[in-house]
Amino acid sequence: MTLTRRAALMLPAAATLAGAMPLFAQSGPLRIEITEGVIEPVPVAVPAFVAETASAQQYAGELARIVAGNLSGTGLFREIPASAHIARISSFDAPVSWADWRAVNAQALVVGAAAVQGTRLTVKFRLFDIASGRQMGEGLQFAGTTNDWRRMGHKVSDAVYSRITGEGGYFDTRIVFVAETGPRTARAKRIALMDQDGANLTYLTDGRATVVAPRFSPSGDRVLYTTFEAGPPRIMVMDLATLRPRALQDQGGMTFAPRFAPDGQTVVFSLARGGTTNLFTVHLGSGRVTQLTQAPSIATSASFSPDGGRIVFESDRSGTQQLYVMGAGGGEARRISFGPGRYATPVWSPRGDLIAFTKSHQGRFHVGVMRVDGSEERLLTASFLDEGPSWAPNGRVLVFHREAPGGDPGLWQVDITGRNLRRVPTQTAASDPAWSPLLP
Repeated sequence: MTLTRRAALMLPAAATLAGAMPLFAQSGPLRIEITEGVIEPVPVAVPAFVAETASAQQYAGELARIVAGNLSGTGLFREIPASAHIARISSFDAPVSWADWRAVNAQALVVGAAAVQGTRLTVKFRLFDIASGRQMGEGLQFAGTTNDWRRMGHKVSDAVYSRITGEGGYFDTRIVFVAETGPRTARAKRIALMDQDGANLTYLTDGRATVVAPRFSPSGDRVLYTTFEAGPPRIMVMDLATLRPRALQDQGGMTFAPRFAPDGQTVVFSLARGGTTNLFTVHLGSGRVTQLTQAPSIATSASFSPDGGRIVFESDRSGTQQLYVMGAGGGEARRISFGPGRYATPVWSPRGDLIAFTKSHQGRFHVGVMRVDGSEERLLTASFLDEGPSWAPNGRVLVFHREAPGGDPGLWQVDITGRNLRRVPTQTAASDPAWSPLLP
């Protein structure tokens, strides 16, 4: 097999990975157009990957299950179970039995292979459009250590998803959240980190202090959160490489609701002091603090636009919780929410076109989206308590937490069309989720 060029798809440097490299290329017409209408899921076949070495056998089936699970979880694809397959993939280079796959109504076919040499794992795949009888795009190859086999499955999933939808993938990502354990009267809350599919759970704090609202840096290497360890809330920054937290400098009041700016060096937060709550920014390098709002009201839950030029936030300056947009340096704020009810926790889409929010109205909570000028408001969910949305890096899916009366909170996902509402698996009760960028 001749490798013709190197692509910039890398796993962590610690894994000593080679890049993703193209194999062969043809084009095909299969494409999902994602609209607000009901979409019939594309039937996709993902046979077990071919084990090209004996020691790769343990990964071959698991890699296929990760890819199939990721694609099925979007609601855009329907896996054709292995029991229905007529053709059997015994060689990565074998010709595709088009008639056999058409007979089981497959529209897309993922053919993969894995090989292990020592601790080095190599995974490659091709995607085929069964209707046209052609390969879609170039095959790709990933290499790294055997410890990163799940990430390679997510990388394959991202590539398949992107080729069929035309949108960026979001499977090789993580979610940080608050893991909750114990009775309600003595609930322990820890910052936890996991893959977007619930695997590889890690606890970042020990649960001795209540923690809330973790948020990723734009590069995904740090997490902001609010702790009540010393009594009043204060903001911490944790480096995920060392798991060492440090406090933002004391501002002489209660600090909370932090979020990174797109530059990764500036943090916007709320400061409650002197009977008011205003928005401030702090530059993490210089320590320079800038006050953004000066209203005799509450301003909190700020989120930057992707270009860093504007901020959306919630405030009760009009008498009820509403959403406002202003320049990133402060100044006059413009109200954008005008529907019935109260609005909170706004988050700017990574695409820049939408703002997600929590809305409460007539005893129900909703996660919704609107245009940045407040138009085209659309409620995606409704329950006893839905709140705290966070965007997947492609701007297509939201994660949030939901709680039923008397129940424990859990994490859920929903597409921005309001389709494919589903629960995210967690080992404990969970709240306050935030989605990472795509991993490097």
